Amino acid sequence: MRIIPAIDIMNGKCVRLTRGDYSTRKVYSENPLEMAKTFEANGIQYLHLVDLDGARSKHIVNQAVIYEICSKTSLKVDFGGGLKSTDDLKIAFENGAAQVTGGSIAIQNPALFIKWLTLYGAGKIILGADCNNRMVSTQGWLESSELDVVDFIKDFEAKGITYVICTDIARDGMLQGTSNELYAEIMASSKVQLIASGGVSSVQDVLDLKEIGCEGVIIGKAIYEGRITLDQLQKLC
Repeated sequence: MRIIPAIDIMNGKCVRLTRGDYSTRKVYSENPLEMAKTFEANGIQYLHLVDLDGARSKHIVNQAVIYEICSKTSLKVDFGGGLKSTDDLKIAFENGAAQVTGGSIAIQNPALFIKWLTLYGAGKIILGADCNNRMVSTQGWLESSELDVVDFIKDFEAKGITYVICTDIARDGMLQGTSNELYAEIMASSKVQLIASGGVSSVQDVLDLKEIGCEGVIIGKAIYEGRITLDQLQKLC
């Protein structure tokens, strides 16, 4: 299972939110590149990089951070936040992203999202299936839809998607454990490569997700708050 630390960018800084609420922002590093280098030095190969400013502005804002991290580390970066046009997608890839995650766009303009999938291939495009009480959320989690997350994933699996990041918003940043029942249901109803996100609080949570069959796990606040140490992260890798 891939271990994927998260770096969320706001105003050029590495921050974390609680349940996607921008007012809960907590700055953990003034220098995202140095944080990325720290992960790399501890055996990490992958990084989940989110442009929170971009998610709110509906276009990529922190492209300089993408370039810095991708050009000055060997990390394979999955980028999300503000991807609303093919131009945004090109910016992400041209600045070094290995994969991109589209969530809101898959709901608001599914034809464009499928076009991206056709152009770049299923290995490059990740479906962002972020949900609250099973209902898919959009616009940086500021808006809710009437789509059940399991049905949403199955629908896009039929359209060719392979990779899915599923975040339970209610658990995100809470350090109270992951949505194992939901992830098990997704794994039982589809064959997607599922990347779990939200609520990881300990190494045991990571091991439990591996047991369920998740392809990867995104870890954020648990690292920054010391619940999972860099040494433990290195051993997991």
